[in-house]
Amino acid sequence: MSEHRGRCLKNREPEQTRQRPPMLGIVGYSGSGKTTLVVGLIECFGRRGLRVATIKHDVHGFEMDRPGKDTWLHKQAGAVATVISSRDRIGLVRDVDRDHRPEELLSLLGPVDLVLVEGFKRAPSPQIEVYRPDMGVPPACLGEECLAAVVCDEAVDWGVPRFSTGGLDSIADFIEGRLGLISRKTATPKY
Repeated sequence: MSEHRGRCLKNREPEQTRQRPPMLGIVGYSGSGKTTLVVGLIECFGRRGLRVATIKHDVHGFEMDRPGKDTWLHKQAGAVATVISSRDRIGLVRDVDRDHRPEELLSLLGPVDLVLVEGFKRAPSPQIEVYRPDMGVPPACLGEECLAAVVCDEAVDWGVPRFSTGGLDSIADFIEGRLGLISRKTATPKY
């Protein structure tokens, strides 16, 4: 066996010893502020030294690459999978035969401390619903077992903790406690 091949095999962890990162769903109807909350939490956890990955569900389908670009042309020509790689990131577009559950996608994310899942309303992981009563739609998860908290600027009593949309640090503290995360808060230098 070559030295390179030996190193590659030696550095692989057996599948059964890998620990899955905790997942937390951010749910709500379109326009409720889910993406704003996810972006804010990513930034907040990043300041705390945690590595966050996201899984986004899109019921309408999507195109990752712009028409006319090489990877788009590859997919249009019939490639069942297209990977684009650079020094900084990897992107994958692959045909599938069904809508996958978030836990089935974890192996694509690499080593992370937390996975925020946006838009999978019926996933079995704990969920935080972003709710705006002024939208005139009922709550998406009220009464669901997996509902852990609600983010709403109006007083609602759903039997779970409620946070305001501006309370990112409080929401992050709640998530850390609920999921047993250990942040690696870095001291902010004082100038």
